[in-house]
Amino acid sequence: MTGAPPRGLEERLRDTRARLESDVDLWVATSGSPGGVHLIPLSYLWDGSAFLIATPLASVTSRNLLADGRGRLSLGPTRDVVVVEGTAEPVDLAQLAHLAPETGDAFAAKTGFDPRELDAPYQYFLIRPRRIQAWREANELRGRDLMRDGRWLG
Repeated sequence: MTGAPPRGLEERLRDTRARLESDVDLWVATSGSPGGVHLIPLSYLWDGSAFLIATPLASVTSRNLLADGRGRLSLGPTRDVVVVEGTAEPVDLAQLAHLAPETGDAFAAKTGFDPRELDAPYQYFLIRPRRIQAWREANELRGRDLMRDGRWLG
């Protein structure tokens, strides 16, 4: 434990937004048929309102997100964690139905990984947060909610 006093809402919001913009990787937890519960690290691009991730189309994560549409994301170490509950929407970058033309390039530049260059087909998903929590120590468990029902608090 650090013994530091708990951060207020504004500081937590600022720290969390900075982490969402600057981090490159997160943990993605999914569940549902046919894959069952699954946890995997993936790279992401944050656009200010949603996470863009890519995973092989044949993966358990893709199958779960396509079947259920719910995901739980985690960023940071256990003593400075951000936890996100969100809904996933499959995206077809070839059609660019929901994304600006440069989004695939931005994803590749941010993550250092371009699934479009691989032989195996990858599925992109936009995960829109519904709830975001952040805390460092037990003294920050109270007030850990930063977003509810897709709306930032404060």
